[in-house]
Amino acid sequence: MKKTIILLLSFVLLLSNLSAEQKKREMRAVWIATVANIDWPSKQNFTSKAQRDEMRTMLDKLVQNNINAIVVQIRPTADAIYPSSLEPWSNWLTGKQGQRPDPYYDPLQFIINEAHQRCIEVHVWLNPYRVTNSDNLNILSKNNLYYKNKNLYVKYGGKYYFEPGLDETREFLNSVVEDVVERYDIDGIHFDDYFYPYRVAGEEFPDEATFRKNPRGFGPDQKDDWRRNNVNMVIEELQKTIKSIKPWVEFGISPFGVWRNDNVDSKGSATRAGVQNYDDLYADILKWLKEGSIDYVVPQLYWEIGKKVADYSVLAKWWSENSYGKNLYIGLYASQLGSSDANAAWRNGNELIRQLNVNKLYPQIDGAVYFSAKGFLKNKQGLNDSLQSNLYKYPAICPVNRNIQGEPSAQPQNIRIVKDRSDAYLLWDEVQEEGGCQIAYYVVYAFKGKKVGDLNNAANILVRTTENCLNLRELNHKLRGNYCFVVTAVNRYKHESVPTFGVTRRL
Repeated sequence: MKKTIILLLSFVLLLSNLSAEQKKREMRAVWIATVANIDWPSKQNFTSKAQRDEMRTMLDKLVQNNINAIVVQIRPTADAIYPSSLEPWSNWLTGKQGQRPDPYYDPLQFIINEAHQRCIEVHVWLNPYRVTNSDNLNILSKNNLYYKNKNLYVKYGGKYYFEPGLDETREFLNSVVEDVVERYDIDGIHFDDYFYPYRVAGEEFPDEATFRKNPRGFGPDQKDDWRRNNVNMVIEELQKTIKSIKPWVEFGISPFGVWRNDNVDSKGSATRAGVQNYDDLYADILKWLKEGSIDYVVPQLYWEIGKKVADYSVLAKWWSENSYGKNLYIGLYASQLGSSDANAAWRNGNELIRQLNVNKLYPQIDGAVYFSAKGFLKNKQGLNDSLQSNLYKYPAICPVNRNIQGEPSAQPQNIRIVKDRSDAYLLWDEVQEEGGCQIAYYVVYAFKGKKVGDLNNAANILVRTTENCLNLRELNHKLRGNYCFVVTAVNRYKHESVPTFGVTRRL
């Protein structure tokens, strides 16, 4: 008994120490869902001004939690939350598909501008095959591609989808992604778990005719392999499309949390999930990771620690051992916190904080992505308070992507302090670069005293800023006495520059 108590106390102490430690490089992202008005805009009848105000409020709340990236859904059902010549305006934005915002503005450009001003990355989230959430075709705009070429679509489970086995489907999806990457200053392209739809009991996905017409060398009993190949091809093509335009733009996938159970495949996880990526959604995530077809993975681990059929701790460890050196972020279920119909784990204490502490046991886990923004706006189970006071107390820089060969960032020059009456300005020369070397933001470090301290300690980050002039008196930090300041630049490849020499001045 005494030995057990000592072990338990040691484990609690370990978790406490882990909580106190913060990585300087860590992904802290939040999904912003537009489908069904889950997060934004929260109502379809919002005015353009109300939409913009709501987004600003959301981003400000995320900044308070030191969130450094958003994953915003811009193509929920083969439609667009941005002006597109390929697909109609989304009904989730204006209440009617094909109807643009009035007064007119470009929501995606607005989101990018606002997020980047706050040093928040913007990854855009697209759903590849889903066309409707019901069998009601009356909601489709008369200009929808469906009415121009109905042969591209199938109906399954009371919903309509692009037929994944058609070459035209892959070509069209590539055109959509190409258009977005070319026109917008985004940081990433992101797909979630909706590839082939989740199985519907008693109904077979209606692609037999396509399979027979174009089997591409797969035999009659290899339809599952053919389906996986359909998805493999589009993933590989999209990676090439993205990198041919902007090599620094990441391509990430957020799959269902279980690749395969180990009773089906010895390489799988010690789980008994009723759905498996490989077998049911035809998404061979491990192939994409191994071959580098994707740049990062965000498995949706939406189960609690200790769940019998899908234990969070088991899956966090499994993904850390099967990410093939690619960036690994864990998808966390913020919306589940405190839900009355959830298991006790989600109602007692804060399950996400427990899960974040588990993540810290595995160096391969580079951060987390939370579903969804609503959980932060409501501060469920005190999530914001826990992050701000502990795990996300200090800012963090998004991790360098190990699957992308980036370029170094230029060093800021001529750092200096200028006093003007009661104000004190920290200034440096603006770095002028283009492409992936373009500066995303600057990182300002502050050290009490006259010497440069540890630049790898996130606690020493004073602020991240897109400006090359900082009024030290307007910061939340009360700076009094002698301080040494250092400035670095972070480019679009997320590479941080060589630090400038520290400037010491009594404030």
